[in-house]
Amino acid sequence: MAQKRILLGVTGGIAAYKSAELVRLLKKSGHAVRVVMTRGAEAFVAPLTFQALSGEPVRTSLLDPEAEAGMGHIELAKWADTVVVAPASADFLARLAQGLADDLLTTLCCATEAPIVLAPAMNQAMWRNRRTQRNVELLQADPQVTLWGPDQGEQACGDTGPGRMLEPQALADRLNGACEGPLSGLRLVITAGPTREPIDPVRYISNHSSGKMGYALAAAARAAGADVTLVSGPVNLAGPAGVTRVSVVTAEDMLAAASEAVDRGCDIFIATAAVADYRPANCADQKIKKTASDLSLELVRNPDTLATIAGRPDAPFTVGFAAETTDVAKYANDKMQRKKLSMIVANDVSQPGVGFNSDNNAVTVFWPGGQQDFAPESKTALAGRLVSLIAERYRTARANQTKP
Repeated sequence: MAQKRILLGVTGGIAAYKSAELVRLLKKSGHAVRVVMTRGAEAFVAPLTFQALSGEPVRTSLLDPEAEAGMGHIELAKWADTVVVAPASADFLARLAQGLADDLLTTLCCATEAPIVLAPAMNQAMWRNRRTQRNVELLQADPQVTLWGPDQGEQACGDTGPGRMLEPQALADRLNGACEGPLSGLRLVITAGPTREPIDPVRYISNHSSGKMGYALAAAARAAGADVTLVSGPVNLAGPAGVTRVSVVTAEDMLAAASEAVDRGCDIFIATAAVADYRPANCADQKIKKTASDLSLELVRNPDTLATIAGRPDAPFTVGFAAETTDVAKYANDKMQRKKLSMIVANDVSQPGVGFNSDNNAVTVFWPGGQQDFAPESKTALAGRLVSLIAERYRTARANQTKP
């Protein structure tokens, strides 16, 4: 294991006490560690603690005349092989997402070219807050930034939910390269967004899918270590960093692109796309003019991308999505059995504030012999939890296949 120069940023939050143990573990592994603390962090842990553990002076202020005589923040930014901020508070995430440089830690994050790892820690309501999730989405789109966590469980305030900082040993293992993401080494193909089925050069049949859930899953899978190909219908979203995006328009285009991606190698196939079930039998070459008589369209059935991939002899572990308005569990389980899926993620799109075009979602995941409910939260946060569950079920399925 190569030794690294790790700059640890500590922000204000009760989890700051765990950062002392992280310094100890990193030093034990042979890394050089320097610590920068925000003013809020000093309210929880004294700088002397980190100085004793790291063997290096602790920096706390951008306006330190002695340190800044030699442009200390630039020196720190250049020194680091990796910048780790643990805990990363909601306030720090907001300031970093907006590119602020109003204290030493945000300034050196703006100045460094090293990878930046963030370990969020905050109350579960703060993590789920829409404004926090918008900041998280901005940071996840930055190829320099990686988010590890948060974990979920009981919190210092008594709440239970997502927002706990990953344990120091888990962070140290990842930095040491001993613990890879749950999807490391796996190849994923994800479909997202709607399809458009042309009627004539200016009209088409489509649906309300925004692609947000699929794009969030692609980003979460990439963060979990997977090689991700995203086959996307027409959406107004930027491609997640590190993900290969293939843009398509029609259902036939989507099947062709998805099949080609699976042919190149695919361990897990996740179909979040809202593919049109039907298309016009004929597409007019010219715009159809309005006449006194009503327009009548003959429709034909589109190919089923999900069923086609799941029905292959070499079918990958296949996860479908079901957007329903009634009897969600009944229709989702029926779809899973008919299409021979490994799992299905179902949601009731008739509920206000979740589903199509919303930033939030609430789903129930079904698999043969089990299910798990996920309460309403941002699609970004939900994607991370779905990826963890999919990775777990994938490993279980593969283990069962190898049993004699």
